[in-house]
Amino acid sequence: MQVFLTGATGIIGSAVLDAMIKGGHPVTALARDPEKAEKLAAKGAAPIIGELGMPKTYGEPVKAADAVVHAAFEASPRGVAKETQALETILSAMTQASQADGKPRVFVYTSGVWVLGRSLKAAEEDSPLDPPPHVEWRPKHEEMVLSAFSASLRTVVVRPGIVYGGGRGIIADLIKDALNGLIRVVGPGKNRWPCVYDRDLGELYVRMLESPMAAGVIHATDEADERVMDIAEAVAAHLPQRPDIRNVPLTEARKKLGTYADALALDQRVRSPKARALGWTPTQTGVINSVPRLVEEFRNAQRE
Repeated sequence: MQVFLTGATGIIGSAVLDAMIKGGHPVTALARDPEKAEKLAAKGAAPIIGELGMPKTYGEPVKAADAVVHAAFEASPRGVAKETQALETILSAMTQASQADGKPRVFVYTSGVWVLGRSLKAAEEDSPLDPPPHVEWRPKHEEMVLSAFSASLRTVVVRPGIVYGGGRGIIADLIKDALNGLIRVVGPGKNRWPCVYDRDLGELYVRMLESPMAAGVIHATDEADERVMDIAEAVAAHLPQRPDIRNVPLTEARKKLGTYADALALDQRVRSPKARALGWTPTQTGVINSVPRLVEEFRNAQRE
């Protein structure tokens, strides 16, 4: 299956790229500059230079693909507008291509579990949404993708948990802080983070592309229900020199992190029945049991 991938150098996109290449799927990947394009080529992808805000740079590769995986997001004041434009461009191009050659296509959009909001009961794919301000725009984009489903275009909205592994992301930032001697936890840390290991997530994307049954919303979490303070304690206990752990009041955290602080403070329990129905079983069942591996991955990433 010929795949077009956005966000291929990000924490999710890079895991997806590795899994697609391993699975034998040729990948064309969008890169913002020659340096990133070179890195993608070294991993086995065919890079093209462009960006989400410039549809002309990727419209034709989208039409030529059997499947498109959108794993990019630009964290800038125009990030949401650029993604809206990208979704309109991609969905339109894929529909036109299918109408022209009669071949069905697959589009996978990367959202996230934060759209569920606080979920003390185990939230599945049909649970109501209550997004915090940090991601209040995402449900509209999910609906754009879901409503584009047709006989010739199978659409999937995947909601990963907090992605860990590979030296990047929220858990990696926590490890970095620990190695620097101080872990900051927003609030008392009793809230639970739904998480997923990056390589497990990449493998799920392959399954979603290959399975005709994969459609609609699909959650991707390890279902470990680990509390943030327990994760911080596990990281601290693993290091030769134990770091301090400081609980930062939410009001104080908001002054520095803005709406991101409220997202980090969410208490969530999320289940992934549709992913498991595809035969997906995470190899890493929680951050706490994976700390030695994650610290080593972080250190290896710093050496690269």
